[in-house]
Amino acid sequence: MLRLLFLFALLLSGVVQAAGASDLVAVGQLRLQSQRVAKLYLQAGLQIQADSARNQLQKATQQLEAALAELAPYSRQSRMAPTLQRTQALWVELRQALKSPYTTPALQRVLAVSDDLMLASGKLSLLIEEQSEGNMGRLLDLSQRQNMLAQRLARLYLMGYAGDRSQGRQVDAEQARREFNTALGELAGARENTAAVRNALELARTQWLFFDQALVGGGSGAGTDRQSQARNVATTSERIAEVLEEVSRQYAQAYNSTQMAVAPGGARRN
Repeated sequence: MLRLLFLFALLLSGVVQAAGASDLVAVGQLRLQSQRVAKLYLQAGLQIQADSARNQLQKATQQLEAALAELAPYSRQSRMAPTLQRTQALWVELRQALKSPYTTPALQRVLAVSDDLMLASGKLSLLIEEQSEGNMGRLLDLSQRQNMLAQRLARLYLMGYAGDRSQGRQVDAEQARREFNTALGELAGARENTAAVRNALELARTQWLFFDQALVGGGSGAGTDRQSQARNVATTSERIAEVLEEVSRQYAQAYNSTQMAVAPGGARRN
């Protein structure tokens, strides 16, 4: 995902439309990583491919910090500054929480702050999307929200594996699954889709079937069956993240192309 930000910085540098695409990508990373870091913290604490989860968690924190750095110029905009400052403060709190040894209270703190960060970055995303032109910016943002939903679903599954049998968790998971399916259909039917976007979406739909199948059971079962299911969810959640990243990359390239066709050249809009 750092690769995604790096590619956009190279591809879009110095162009008006670059800010629109790269900023949407950055804020999408904030929203995605808010759920992914919580999932990885939980995964490591549950000793599910723990070494891999800890390594991925370290990289995810770097990706989140890179995204915040990309959005720093928005601190000069009075309309954006309060939400950005709130997002930055929540990340400081979450980063500290992620350093705590895994315990039930520590996990609850990570989950609560990660949800606050998700909401704050979602609000920031809407503000930035309002500055984009045409429908392609909305589609880019929607594609990135899909990645957040997938990570949230994996996190909710692992919460069930850890013993959370609450109705709230089950309702949350079902809502996220419905939202994912609805948005996937909306993306697939968008008339703005390029051939590259359609190909990426088709792969995402296939990977979603694998991931959704892995989620079946919601953490129920016993013994090695449960452990195997949890490992499968952890693995497929990372795979679908990679596939959805490619969808977003294609939307960002398409967005940049449409903006260049309207107004080539210009200064960064921040």
